Amino acid sequence: MINQLRKVYSTLIVHNKEGSNSEQNYKWFVTDSHEVIGIHEDELTPKDISLLETFMIPYNVELPVLTEEEEKWRRVIQSKEPTESEFELESSFRFVYFSISENQISPNLFNDAIHELFAKKVPILWQSGREGVIIEKRKDSDENLSYEQIIDVLMSDLYVNINFFVGPFKDDIREIYDHFETLSNDAKTVFAYTNRPVVSYVDAIPYLLIHQTEPALREEISKTILQEYLDDEDTLKMLETFVQCNLNISETAKELYMHRNSLQYRLDRFLEKTGIDVRQFQHAMPVYLAMLARK
Repeated sequence: MINQLRKVYSTLIVHNKEGSNSEQNYKWFVTDSHEVIGIHEDELTPKDISLLETFMIPYNVELPVLTEEEEKWRRVIQSKEPTESEFELESSFRFVYFSISENQISPNLFNDAIHELFAKKVPILWQSGREGVIIEKRKDSDENLSYEQIIDVLMSDLYVNINFFVGPFKDDIREIYDHFETLSNDAKTVFAYTNRPVVSYVDAIPYLLIHQTEPALREEISKTILQEYLDDEDTLKMLETFVQCNLNISETAKELYMHRNSLQYRLDRFLEKTGIDVRQFQHAMPVYLAMLARK
């Protein structure tokens, strides 16, 4: 096929996977045989591009070439309404969205690092040079390995800042396109509210609820619940940490380098001033939502 295309497009080149190609103004495509070819834009009309995209996949040369399995996942996601006959699941799976700080690591090096951390290579679909989705199968995951640990490894070995949004395990591929799109969009929303490096779909619910609340109501919630502590950064930090430590006095005091008696005193003061006892779950949740609304 390449020789036939070269008769039509004289500028056609085959991409060097080691990355030595630096040609500018080229459109890149992946062939059925997984070769990456480029054609200079001067030779391509919109009609040419549309035609080429019917039998080849548009490609970003900065990203790893898709494996056969990754290509299958890409097709089944984009088909929007796949059937089990088109794509047979070996086990349940989940999407794990990731985003990396810009210019910290190449996609190829990131792929290599992730594959080293799993018992078996996991499919990775890149959406850009700094974000994408890992497709983790339940049977391929190491029960003793968490995404917090993956971040620790990447930070210590490669100095990479990364966020993970961990989706639920799914047992079928129905509505997979909607799930993929929703998870990717929810991840971007959540990381606009928090600096936590790993967030699960369960942890995300409060962020998503607040995000969908009208601005005027968000302001009213934060003012009504936090009252005179609305701009008290020290107290708000203490309350946020207390909630994140599952309302555990000892863990919170340790996290804040504070004596537990001092923490108890400050919680008592908050109760005295607001009438809200954050040591009770039914009071802690509104306070947490009010802090999110304030952000």
